[in-house]
Amino acid sequence: MDEFSLINKYFDWDQGIGDDCALMSIDNGRQLATTVDTLIEGVHFPTETSAQDIAYKALAVNLSDLAAMGATPLYFTLALTLPSVDKKWLEGFSESLKALAKQYNISLVGGDTSKGSLSITINATGIVKKTQALLRSGAQVGDSVFVSNTLGDATLAWQQIQNQQTPSIALLKQFNRPEPRIKLAQRLLGVANSCIDISDGLKQDLSHILSRSKVGVSIDLEALPLSSEVAQYIANTQDWCVALAGGDDYELCFTVPNTHIDSVKSIAKDLDIKLTKIGVIVEKQGLEIKGLNKTCKSYQHF
Repeated sequence: MDEFSLINKYFDWDQGIGDDCALMSIDNGRQLATTVDTLIEGVHFPTETSAQDIAYKALAVNLSDLAAMGATPLYFTLALTLPSVDKKWLEGFSESLKALAKQYNISLVGGDTSKGSLSITINATGIVKKTQALLRSGAQVGDSVFVSNTLGDATLAWQQIQNQQTPSIALLKQFNRPEPRIKLAQRLLGVANSCIDISDGLKQDLSHILSRSKVGVSIDLEALPLSSEVAQYIANTQDWCVALAGGDDYELCFTVPNTHIDSVKSIAKDLDIKLTKIGVIVEKQGLEIKGLNKTCKSYQHF
């Protein structure tokens, strides 16, 4: 049983499950968006990862979920499980967490500490105007599919680490310190029909949009945005799965009607970010990747 089958079978008894965040109305005009993520040593980051990088990523992945909904960050809680009290480690963790929280104007309002194997759980909450949240269920036939920045860098870094190789500084930055696309998401409100953050790989996460929207997609493999290092790796190995199914990208994948294509171009220019069209939403359900001649298995916890 994979991760999503487990959730659907045992825990999907309410209608709040299915997007990057759960939405709860607090008054006539606003909704809270809330999300939770856990990072575990040896599963989500190598043992030798610095406290600073662990803290950054733990909060960043939650901010990425808020971004996928178009929500403005408000506050978060922290549950920290530690094998022992290491003052130097805690100082580095705390300072890094505080710096990122300050950068995105999100407050730490509570939490819990416990003794055990190292793990970090953060529950982040943001706010969005009612009916304006970016959802997975809004994709329409004819929409163009876009992704931000590049794909596959974090996966390539993780592969190299597992093979006892040393990734470049650029790859390690994408793996340890992904940039939450909060500003981009704010600009996509009223522009994009649907959105998701790419945490488990483009193939799997885009499939969530297709399932919720009851549509299909045609993707052009050659259109995928790649860094020079990932492009060289693929040229050498023909392993497109690193960009399609590796996970840990924490970029946004979103769909836009043709009437708003010019808006996307303006957003890309204003924010100085690469926004690449990789395909189009079609009526026939399913995910077609033109040019792919192998099966890519996306990231699963189980």
